[in-house]
Amino acid sequence: MSFLYALSHVLKHEGGYVNHPSDPGGATNWGITRDTLGAWRDRHVTIEEVKDLSKDEAAEIYKYKYWDAAKCGEVPVGVALIVFDGAVNHGVSQSSKFLQRAVGVDADGKVGQKTLGAIEGLDAVDLIVEIAAQRMRFYGGLRTFSAFGLGWSRRLMDTLRVAVLAQEAAR
Repeated sequence: MSFLYALSHVLKHEGGYVNHPSDPGGATNWGITRDTLGAWRDRHVTIEEVKDLSKDEAAEIYKYKYWDAAKCGEVPVGVALIVFDGAVNHGVSQSSKFLQRAVGVDADGKVGQKTLGAIEGLDAVDLIVEIAAQRMRFYGGLRTFSAFGLGWSRRLMDTLRVAVLAQEAAR
């Protein structure tokens, strides 16, 4: 799976500026929070700068801080999509832990050779489903589930569908 295909999927769910009062992430644009943008630019950023974030800069951030950090280019196509979407939605460390628990290795939040090796020989569709289950359980435990849970569930089910279809097409 290409990064750009996965990014287009994520942006279906993350595109546009929002600043929902119940969202602990605060102001976001293209799914990039103010804190993430500030860390990327290595300085404090204003809400106006978040509003003005270009899609191209958001794509650079997603490639480096999420896709590459979660080693998405090194896993089967459908697994890459659900791990990348999870990295964006939950953070790279948490998404990596979902993957690690699904493959049965220590969940330290850093995908390395042990995690990548454990994927080999596993059925990728079964792995995608297990990662989705891990994510759903996580969502259910969040204090903001009552406000955002239905939207998160829709996002996850859409990602599950697209990831399985991509994996089946790659067989």
